[in-house]
Amino acid sequence: MKNILIIGGGFAGVWSAAAAVRAARAHGVPQSELQVTVVSSGDDMVIRPRLYEADPEQMRVALDRVLGPIGVRRIAATVTGIDTSTRMVTAVDRSGRNTLLSYDRLVLATGSQLVRPSIPGSQWIYDVDSLDAAASLEHHLRRLPQREATAGRFTAVVIGAGFTGLEIATELVSRLRAVAGDADDVRVVMVERADAVGPELGEGPRPYISSALSDLGVELRLGKTVERVTESEVELSDGEVLPASTVIWTAGVAASPLTQYIPGERDRIGRLRVDEFLRVLGAPEVFAAGDTAAATAEEGHTVMQSCQHATPLGKFAGHNVAADVLGLDLAPFAPNPYVTCLDLGPAGAVVTTGWDRTVQKTGEKGKELKRQINAEWIYPPVDDADAILKLADHQEEFSMEAFYA
Repeated sequence: MKNILIIGGGFAGVWSAAAAVRAARAHGVPQSELQVTVVSSGDDMVIRPRLYEADPEQMRVALDRVLGPIGVRRIAATVTGIDTSTRMVTAVDRSGRNTLLSYDRLVLATGSQLVRPSIPGSQWIYDVDSLDAAASLEHHLRRLPQREATAGRFTAVVIGAGFTGLEIATELVSRLRAVAGDADDVRVVMVERADAVGPELGEGPRPYISSALSDLGVELRLGKTVERVTESEVELSDGEVLPASTVIWTAGVAASPLTQYIPGERDRIGRLRVDEFLRVLGAPEVFAAGDTAAATAEEGHTVMQSCQHATPLGKFAGHNVAADVLGLDLAPFAPNPYVTCLDLGPAGAVVTTGWDRTVQKTGEKGKELKRQINAEWIYPPVDDADAILKLADHQEEFSMEAFYA
């Protein structure tokens, strides 16, 4: 029996597993000849793109409802090491017992993680990078009305005005109003070291983003950094002190630390460089998918760390890892055209297409599409093997009509 081992239970890992099973079944390979196994420390696939919203604990899907119906074995354990020379993975299960897992081919799909700040008072800073972190923020916000009525009780400072920072800042306007009961007490301030909001989003959507922030009353501190945080204050690099009970960090991510065990080149955030088939350069029995892979999306452009690229990366990696172990033709990675859909809270959303980010929709029309993406498109089918495997097709063409309609 051949063994495909997939590390990671997020978008890339789940769709790698489903695509590998699909490829095997399409060529009549029974499960007795090819075992697909997913190792994940959690029991759920976390819908990470939605963790900026309220009630984040609901943003998950049980892995067994996706993997079980298609015959994928799941191991609940934390991977502690990878030896590519022996094709062995070390892990610790929930009882604390060490275990060794062998593989013929490996898919590393362990995602990325936020780089936490080292500034004084960082223990008072929240984030929305993981389900536990987002849930901690949610519980904090709900407890604010019980705190002493001091300046800054319903003030939130968001550090970083990139994609995540913009989504959490604009969403916080309504989330804080819901707990404050008095809109006059709510204040949201964004701090960004660059001189513009959304520096990586380009000029195209910036006027709409700036207008939305203005309409919502979100304050900007551009060209500045946070120097110190306390339980009730934030000090900026220019000396300004903001009374604030809530501080959220959104700046900077790095690829999973497990990439260190794989020989090969990396990009500036630690992602493994891969070939057109998503094989790691320097480790041909290892494929990378999702935020661990520095794959080429289109000529001159590398994939973004997003669900939009994690899902097709998973599907292509899964198909190719199965094809590789079975001696079949591999498929060059070819994602759908690049798009963005940035949630702007009560101000709607802005939708762009292409790497130059040409604006297609704004306001409520953009918000309708964002709701559809968040509530439907990014969720896998559950308890239905046929539906799961159908959607695992790496050649599936995504209709762009919704972005233009």
